[in-house]
Amino acid sequence: MIKEVKIFPTLIWYYYICPREVWFMARYIVPEQDNTNIALGRLVNEESYSREKKEVRIENIVIDIIKKENEEIIVGEVKKSSRYKESARMQLLYYLYILKQKGLNLKGELLFPKEREKITVELKESDEIKLLEDIQNIEKLIKQGSPPKLVKTRFCAKCGYRELCFA
Repeated sequence: MIKEVKIFPTLIWYYYICPREVWFMARYIVPEQDNTNIALGRLVNEESYSREKKEVRIENIVIDIIKKENEEIIVGEVKKSSRYKESARMQLLYYLYILKQKGLNLKGELLFPKEREKITVELKESDEIKLLEDIQNIEKLIKQGSPPKLVKTRFCAKCGYRELCFA
């Protein structure tokens, strides 16, 4: 059983897709690395926005892109598809929340290069309240002795944990 919980951005991302994945990730049970979707996601991130500053690390977060527009610093999160738009938005809000704790009030952008879509994201007080609630729920979930019950969703078909869940 995990006693001390360290929340990292990927847990926020997975929380909105599948709590079972959060439980696995928190235990460093790595998804199948040959999964085509995981590889494609890495490729999209590497090949997109070549003129921007990429992969900036601040503590336990890795920001995909940081750019300056009109004297404003923008934090960008690149995703291969808008299929998980809410998940991506909450992950980006988590970055903005952590940066705010460090005295940096920045804006964010969700970037979906294959779809040529860009969504501006700003951290509001209501977002902070939701994030803090979700973090508490994630901490409780992680402390459970076994993974949450399998709930089959449309996301299961392309999941890197598919073999583990459906074995």
